[in-house]
Amino acid sequence: MTRPPERRPLRIGNASGFYGDRFDAVREMLTGGPLDVLTGDYLAELTMLILGRDRLKDPHAGYAKTFLRQLEEGLGLAHERGVRIVANAGGLNPAGLAAATRELAAKTGVPVAVAHVEGDDLMPYGDGALTANAYLGGAGIAACLRAGADVVVTGRVTDAALVSGPAAWWFDWAADDWDRLAGAVVAGHVLECGTQATGGNYSFFTAHDVRRPGFPVAEVSQDGSAVITKHPGTGGVVSVGTVTAQLLYETQGPRYLGPDVTARLDTVRLAGAGPDRVAVTGVVGEPPPDTLKVGVTRIGGWRNEVVFVLTGLDIEAKAALLKGQLTDSLGEVAAAEWTLSRTDHPDADTQETASALLRLVVRDPSADRIGRALTSQAIELALASYPGFHVTSPPGAAQPYGVFDSAPVPAAEVRHTAVLPDGTRLPIPAAPHPARAAHERTGREASGTGSGRSHATRRSRISGTAGRGGVGEGPAGATRRAPLGLVAGARSGDKGGDANVGLWVGTQAAWEWLEATLTVERFQELLPETRGLPVTRHALPNLRALNFTVTGILGAGVASAHRFDPQAKALGEWLRARHLEIPVHLLPDQPAQPAQPEQPTTSAQPAQPEQPTTSAQPAQPTQPAPEGTAP
Repeated sequence: MTRPPERRPLRIGNASGFYGDRFDAVREMLTGGPLDVLTGDYLAELTMLILGRDRLKDPHAGYAKTFLRQLEEGLGLAHERGVRIVANAGGLNPAGLAAATRELAAKTGVPVAVAHVEGDDLMPYGDGALTANAYLGGAGIAACLRAGADVVVTGRVTDAALVSGPAAWWFDWAADDWDRLAGAVVAGHVLECGTQATGGNYSFFTAHDVRRPGFPVAEVSQDGSAVITKHPGTGGVVSVGTVTAQLLYETQGPRYLGPDVTARLDTVRLAGAGPDRVAVTGVVGEPPPDTLKVGVTRIGGWRNEVVFVLTGLDIEAKAALLKGQLTDSLGEVAAAEWTLSRTDHPDADTQETASALLRLVVRDPSADRIGRALTSQAIELALASYPGFHVTSPPGAAQPYGVFDSAPVPAAEVRHTAVLPDGTRLPIPAAPHPARAAHERTGREASGTGSGRSHATRRSRISGTAGRGGVGEGPAGATRRAPLGLVAGARSGDKGGDANVGLWVGTQAAWEWLEATLTVERFQELLPETRGLPVTRHALPNLRALNFTVTGILGAGVASAHRFDPQAKALGEWLRARHLEIPVHLLPDQPAQPAQPEQPTTSAQPAQPEQPTTSAQPAQPTQPAPEGTAP
């Protein structure tokens, strides 16, 4: 596993987007095509809480055990093919996972050098903290690889560091090669969630066979540009649309802050480069902040729930009766939330589709107060409440729930350490952070907060004015009330208690309409649950995309299960399903039919309208129409 002298592109793949992802992916990636490095992302906010609870039970635990089982076969395959493995599966105990990996290597007779990265764990950290981990960059990973490591396991590094670290090693980048590092960070952000870059969770999924999408690969070049692809013959698709969707995932503005570099997402340019190949170019980097993010998990208290089924007529009255009957029982509970989901249909031909769900969620610092005694009181009403009384599951005991928050810490105070294969402990200095003003680049700035309208918006004010029915007339011509998703794709997710929603369109005409129309005010009208919450909008013209951050909609984070959709995974799809006045010329001719596939770019005939931007024509985005939209 010696490093080649020439600096050809680094071919780096991903085999895990979360703890619990497809188990066979490691073998599939190692046998499906050539790779230099295989990465795995196993950590998320909820995962850290789970690993923290594991560590309470066993101080030797705290890492992703699935990774070890994957290595039982994968370690030998990687050694045979000269592939290095880099994964953050170490979680709260990277040293423990490194030791277990060495034991596995000895047991299987595979001669590999194992290193790990530590220093992210800041425990003890404040009252009640279960875990506290700083998000480290890729410099420690690069140091381990330079020292000859075949396997590098880490704790809480940024997801993108799994790619930027190996790229910095491969090309000998300096710590202030901002643009190159930023390009690798963007490639890492595309790869980090695995098959979300190859057609998984994709708005226009009907245009492709995405039943079993392959995992993504990035070919990173020395200048930091990259081509996103996948192994030949694997399922799914890599298109400008799928890459755009992942770029918009869980980001919070045009500056993507990281411990190694700040990547400017508003400089990213995408272009088709052949079947299942998308070129990512033009990324501008800036110095990183002088602080690191620290993710902190705590046990927030105890939680319990009962879901009542209401069937047939008088749904609202049945719900009101039940709530009234349980009012006294809930009097001393710290928090009780009722949610009525009208899943019922009139004149339904099955009992299930004639039924609605009434969900009661209770939270309290005391497990006894909301335990089986409370839920049993709900069940005692079975013969004395609404007609057709039944629940989805029997009463259960209270369960602990977690909360997540974050705080900054000076990067210089975090002891980022690479523990090399020979046991040498190498301190990793914090990344340089000269005055940002000296490194700022001229370019399009994203709109800030509020309505977020850019200069392009002020040039083109396009909005429908018709009422609810039929076709109306606006400044851009005829409009029709239709779902936003006929024009725009979306992807959404969580960042602690906040939600992120990214939307993109495929043509310049659709972009001008979207940017002018989807203000913060319109966004909140379409998603009433966001009213009263701070909403920030950013425009990314190169991607023909808008990004919204909704602060506080997820409460204390995914582990607290604050919402029906605790990670906001479907918030974007709800937005796409909402109706508004859309110019008729932007709508597909027959919206009820399945969307048509994207036409990949070939060297003989570039796809339209994927015209890459040149210096003579700097302002044109490079995004094809999403499937199902008018060209």
